[in-house]
Amino acid sequence: MHLIVAFAAPLSPAGQQAAATLALPNLHQLLLRSSAGAVVAGDEYSLTPPHERAWGTALGWTAADGALPWAAHAAAADGVMVDDAPWGLLTPVHLDVGTDRVRLADPQALALDEAASRELFAIVSPLFESAGMRLAWGAPLRWYASHPMFGALRTASIDRVIGRNIDRWLPDQRQARLLLQLQNEVQMLLYAHDFNQRREAAGRACINSFWLSGCGPAQRAADDSLVTVDTSLRNAALDEDWVSWREAWRALDAGRIAAMMQPGSSNGAAPSLTLAGERQARRFDAKPLGWLRRLGLGGPRIDWSSLLQSL
Repeated sequence: MHLIVAFAAPLSPAGQQAAATLALPNLHQLLLRSSAGAVVAGDEYSLTPPHERAWGTALGWTAADGALPWAAHAAAADGVMVDDAPWGLLTPVHLDVGTDRVRLADPQALALDEAASRELFAIVSPLFESAGMRLAWGAPLRWYASHPMFGALRTASIDRVIGRNIDRWLPDQRQARLLLQLQNEVQMLLYAHDFNQRREAAGRACINSFWLSGCGPAQRAADDSLVTVDTSLRNAALDEDWVSWREAWRALDAGRIAAMMQPGSSNGAAPSLTLAGERQARRFDAKPLGWLRRLGLGGPRIDWSSLLQSL
C-alpha cells in the first residue's frame, strides 16, 4: 500500500498557523516507524502539484513539469478508446472576471450533473471538431480531446488554478494559439446561451469556459491498485477553510492512517506514505521495528511543524 495525501500542508501563513498545533497521533506513530524516502522537489509555481508528481512517479512515469498524461490515463479509466495520439482533459469551468483579474472557481461547486454536462458537451463540440479535434465525454467534469498540439503542450493542473488568477497558469501563447482561440469562441457562444440563462435563473453560476490539462500520449503505468491518492483535505485547502482542513486531517488520521498501522493491512508488504504540500512531497517507507522501537523508545523525534513547512 502506498498512500499519497494531497494538500497535507498549507503554504499560507494562516494555514501554517492552523497546522502548527494539529495533533495527529497515528501519523506521528507511523512516521516514527518509517524511514525517509524520496523527495519530490519543486516550488509552488510548478504546473503540476506535488501529489500529482508523486503519483506519476509511483506509476513509473517520467515527464517534464506540466506534461504528465493524466488525460489519457483518466480517459482509459472512463472507458474511452485511447490510442497513441496525445490527449487533453477538458474541464468545464466558471471564470469570474474582475476588473484586474480572472479567477477560476472550483468546478465541483458547479453541481453539473450528467444530463446537463452532456447537453453542454453537445453545444460546444462543433467548435472543437471544426478545429480538428476528436472529443469524448467521460464524466460531468471530465471531457477529453485529442489533437497533435497536445503532444508538446505543457499545461497547469486545475488544482493549481482554482481560486487564483489564471494569468500565471495559461499555456505558452505561441504553442497554444489554437487553444486560446477556442476559449474565446466558447466564451462567446456561452455568454448569452439558453443553457446558462437557465442556470442563472436557478441561482447557479454560469459555465463560460473550459480548462485544459494533463496533455500527452498515454504511457504505460504501474498497477494503479497499489497507490491511493487521498484528496479529503483538498476542498478545505482550496477554500482556505483551515478549521475544516484540521477536522479533515483528524478524520484521515483516525481512519486511513490508523488502518495502515494494523497488522496485515498491506498484505504483508510494508506500507508507504507520501505527504504532499504545495511545493514538494516527501515519502516515508515503513520498516521493521527493533525491540526498543516497539517499546516506543530509541526512535527519532518528529518535528511536525518543520515537516509541514518543508512541504
